[in-house]
Amino acid sequence: MNPKLEEKICKTLLWLMAFFTVFILLAIIGNILKNGLQFINLEFLLESPRRMGREGGIFSSIISTIYLIIFSLLIATPIGIGSAIFLTEYKKKGTLLKLIRFTTESLAGIPSIIFGIFGFAFFVIFLKLGWSILSGGLTLALMILPTMVRTAEEAIIAVPNPFREGSLALGATKWQTIVGVVIPSALPGIITGIILSIGRAVGESAALILTAGSALGIPASLFDPGRSMSVHLYILAVEGISMEKAYATGSVLIIAIIIINLTANFITNRQRAKVS
Repeated sequence: MNPKLEEKICKTLLWLMAFFTVFILLAIIGNILKNGLQFINLEFLLESPRRMGREGGIFSSIISTIYLIIFSLLIATPIGIGSAIFLTEYKKKGTLLKLIRFTTESLAGIPSIIFGIFGFAFFVIFLKLGWSILSGGLTLALMILPTMVRTAEEAIIAVPNPFREGSLALGATKWQTIVGVVIPSALPGIITGIILSIGRAVGESAALILTAGSALGIPASLFDPGRSMSVHLYILAVEGISMEKAYATGSVLIIAIIIINLTANFITNRQRAKVS
């Protein structure tokens, strides 16, 4: 076969695969928004659910979701970035480094329901935290930690070595070089990892049912249970309580994720422009 013809065929197949992937995504989003946007209004967004979700809105679920995301990020972000700095800047290559990375990758592949069972057994029962925002947030932190470590690690590795060498040549210590040169240069990638972690946390339901609970009220403290939007959507759809409310909740989740991604891209692009 003519090499040029073969290349054209392969390129065409790749374009078709890419368009097919985009088509599936748009079909799913379009179907949910088509069935859900018509039921979204101020009452739906600002009222708490009543009668198990048949009436009212999702305000309490929005608040619970925000609490869970913020708390999990407060736990996972410093641990994840700190671990990535240690693995890239301080730990020498060897068996231990390979073992740590293998463990991190294995942790990322564990199904969310396993995290939920662990969180239920350890946080809810053993530590006696009960179904609460605290238990759910700690479980989410464990779930998003591998993603945060790996993305931060790749972002730090991508920083050119001359940046480090130049800083050290000017008399800066290793820690000053990391804080003043490496982290700012890797910040776009680190932000991307945080956004990916938020996306996983927002869409999680299996682990949160077992740890955060499914109470309809607004949590007054970290020790109160709460129902995230994904859990609320799951319960509405699976138990057949209200498909209208389920589609509307799904639409809000999709819109929130789109806004988060657009914001992340904007911040990342601005940061890259500053670095360059």
